[in-house]
Amino acid sequence: MNKSILLVIGLAATLTVGLYSLPKGVVLNADKQLGNQTSGGRTTTQSNEKQPEQTSSVEHNAPLTAEQQQKRSALLTAFVNSGAAEKAKTTGPLIDFFRSVSRFDSAAFYSGQLATAQPSEPNLLRAGDLYFEAYGFALDDKKSTDLGQKTRDFYQKALDKNPNLLLAKANMAMTYVSTQTPMQGIMLLREVLQQDPTNEVALFNLGLLSMRSNQYDRAIERFRQILAVNPNSRKARFYLGVSLVEKGEKAEAKEVLAEVKATEKDPQILAAVKELEERMK
Repeated sequence: MNKSILLVIGLAATLTVGLYSLPKGVVLNADKQLGNQTSGGRTTTQSNEKQPEQTSSVEHNAPLTAEQQQKRSALLTAFVNSGAAEKAKTTGPLIDFFRSVSRFDSAAFYSGQLATAQPSEPNLLRAGDLYFEAYGFALDDKKSTDLGQKTRDFYQKALDKNPNLLLAKANMAMTYVSTQTPMQGIMLLREVLQQDPTNEVALFNLGLLSMRSNQYDRAIERFRQILAVNPNSRKARFYLGVSLVEKGEKAEAKEVLAEVKATEKDPQILAAVKELEERMK
């Protein structure tokens, strides 16, 4: 495959969260352990692990402005000084802030602290979602491994409370792809489809994994299944086009890619479509 096509496929494989997963506008959650309660009912953060703001992170590519640093300090102070009953209220704005400045691992860190201290299903699920988001943006192998593990930990705790959280299971599956046990991810996706044969996230993820292993027949089948239920899925239509090109089905590939061009605005995808069309001349 050409460079821009590989780029788009690679991004989709690690950032499925951006395509299908996290609900827009919803603050999500993640890792770590909330510290000990003091006699005054306040919570202090105690951990052997450094907080994300103290560590290197690929998403920390721009320093905070003076105004942002001031806001962060105020939010952290409110978080540290809040008692158990107010902890959720002070954690939410802190998570919002870190996500707004692309500190996804920091957002996950503090949401995870809340989920550990108050392990309700919504808190655990939000923690898994936020760690999955951070995992999607991590380029460092060790960081990616750590974030993937934390994603699985929180999602599993949420699934223990509610086995019907199919999106959590589908997201968790993708964190196994780069581990030594990738088949665990495949099995999880198949479990999702057993419960919901038209689950779009599971079908999409299996389609991407089939492409990565050059199993284009299977990829085509998965993307067609998505489009049969959701004809407006631009991502599924694009990857169907890619798979058809790779399989050598030029006539149908041209039709599909023409449909993609008519609806798609993403410059990376449009560049990939142009490369695909050049290959078929």
